[in-house]
Amino acid sequence: MFFLHTFSIMESAVLLAMSFDRYVAICHPLRYHSILTHSLVAKAGLMALMRAVALVLPLPFLLQRLPYCHSLTIAHCYCEHMAVVRLACSNTQFNNIYGIFGALLIASLDLGFIVLSYAKILSAVLSLATKEEQHKAFGTCLSHICAILVFYIPVVLSSLIHRFGHHVPAYIHILLANFYLLFPPMMNPIIYGVQTKQIRERALHLFHQLLRKATL
Repeated sequence: MFFLHTFSIMESAVLLAMSFDRYVAICHPLRYHSILTHSLVAKAGLMALMRAVALVLPLPFLLQRLPYCHSLTIAHCYCEHMAVVRLACSNTQFNNIYGIFGALLIASLDLGFIVLSYAKILSAVLSLATKEEQHKAFGTCLSHICAILVFYIPVVLSSLIHRFGHHVPAYIHILLANFYLLFPPMMNPIIYGVQTKQIRERALHLFHQLLRKATL
């Protein structure tokens, strides 16, 4: 559970770092290499790791203090925090509050700074002289925007249904939890691969070959 949630929080931090990268590349292109130095990138990575560990480290200890007098089997394919909390037979209000606090902190901070970055990017792109330059600038951000949506939408849905969907069937919780864990890494190669000309042309070539064979 510790590593699962730690890496999820780190992924959110990576998306935030990528939005800053796009902001510098579009709004300050001539200063890109002087701003995003190897030292800054290393410090950003270390801060992302430290933040994730600091937020998730208390969870195992908070769960350890709870009594479990019923079944010790969770209805999930992996050890999810709220699924374990539901097994406890005592007051779990503090665990619920801490879980909500962590989720809101990550979502509000990371999404807030991502939105701020893209607001500045949008302002800079709209000030470009030609439509071709605008389309090129938007094209560099399209993959990242898709990756953000693919990551955050399942996370928010799963978190809300876990905490407030008391009458939602158990299989819906399981499906959403698996979806939020598996869907982003499955879609990311597709999202970034489509933007690569060689991959796109090869995929279209294979698609046309399949169509040709199907019509024979």
